[in-house]
Amino acid sequence: MNTVELISNLTAAPHEVGLSAKRLACISTTSQKFIDAERLAGAVTVVARRGKVAYFKASGMMDIAANKSMQKDTIFRIYSMTKPIAAVAVMMLCEEGKLQLDAPTSTYLPELDGLKVAVDADGGSLRLVEADRDMTVRDLMRHTAGLPGAARYMAGQTAIDKRYREAGLHRLHACDLQEMVERLGRIPLLYPPGTKWHYSIAADVLGRLIEVVSGQPFDVFLADRIFQPLGMPDTGFYVPQEKIDRFANMYGPKPGGGLQTIDAPAGGTGHVSKNSFMQKPKFLSAGGGLVSTAADFTRLCLMLSGRGTLEGTQLLKPESVELMTRNHLPAHLIPLDKKPDERYAGLGFGLGVSVRVQQTDWIPASQVDEYGWIGGTSTEFWISPRDELVAITLAQHIPFSELSQTLKPRIYAAILKETPDVHQKPL
Repeated sequence: MNTVELISNLTAAPHEVGLSAKRLACISTTSQKFIDAERLAGAVTVVARRGKVAYFKASGMMDIAANKSMQKDTIFRIYSMTKPIAAVAVMMLCEEGKLQLDAPTSTYLPELDGLKVAVDADGGSLRLVEADRDMTVRDLMRHTAGLPGAARYMAGQTAIDKRYREAGLHRLHACDLQEMVERLGRIPLLYPPGTKWHYSIAADVLGRLIEVVSGQPFDVFLADRIFQPLGMPDTGFYVPQEKIDRFANMYGPKPGGGLQTIDAPAGGTGHVSKNSFMQKPKFLSAGGGLVSTAADFTRLCLMLSGRGTLEGTQLLKPESVELMTRNHLPAHLIPLDKKPDERYAGLGFGLGVSVRVQQTDWIPASQVDEYGWIGGTSTEFWISPRDELVAITLAQHIPFSELSQTLKPRIYAAILKETPDVHQKPL
């Protein structure tokens, strides 16, 4: 049984879970407008409530040149939506007593012991000072560890940027997780742990942490402990040859208008190549290396919205899900005063997911306590615990498409004030 069939066992009519079928139909209409305007080739969207899938549709094309329609089982590069999956793995190991969130990372990865902090790094000089404390596992999960993001050291010209390139950290695809951590151990931190929020490669360090603590390669742990138990057969670090015909093309804007096929971008597995995600990579990126389908990722989200359990399979305790999906950033690190067009405005960060702590004019429909994350190739999921609502939108477009944020208010608007009797005619 494939995942789409597994999802069919978890479906309900919209009115049965307090949603309006008429308003959910706006998802297809809106998606088609993006496709007709050549702002997207295609997309797959899922909406679930109270543990049941009420909307699951594919629109547009997965391969324009080949005239291949988008399908419910189309495989997508989910990039940074890999991070919440790695976070689930960490929380599982915490439950088993093998990891502690506030333990120094060096307890498990001695290569990262005693890292100093770079100061005056914006000029040509580089002065190092002692950190007030070590980075912790919690720091890695909430991006307060002092580590850089890939874009900084790939193109920057400061002294510390050059140090990262000299260590080969701008070519992560050429090393495995152990080699990456060893190289990081030779480079200073950008800031003292816990003092800033900086979206970074910390999630990739979690991949190595999981390997060391579990005694399994990262990909094997995910397959054995998460993907197989949840029924996620199409999620992994590459697309097997027998599934290549379901792998969506990546698109971007064409000069003069329209869409053009592009290679997978830098990031994720770390290289631009026609073979990206088509063969097992050396670097198993916990920050952005996975491919998945809408059906597979829905099962992960339903496990989270079900407080750690899906169809009798318990991956996490309810307390672990609650801990993972609440804000862990101190108030002074939350960007509440950003311009309304900035995606991080009003967002805190949990353990592997963003958590909304304040509504903003930019996304007025968003709910406080809503959590989720995006992938750089126009994939996004979000879960509203108070509404028992899950939404997933998957496309393959760079730069990031506005489709998911355009759909969000429409999805929230589909919530009925009162669940009608099943014998009543739904909206």
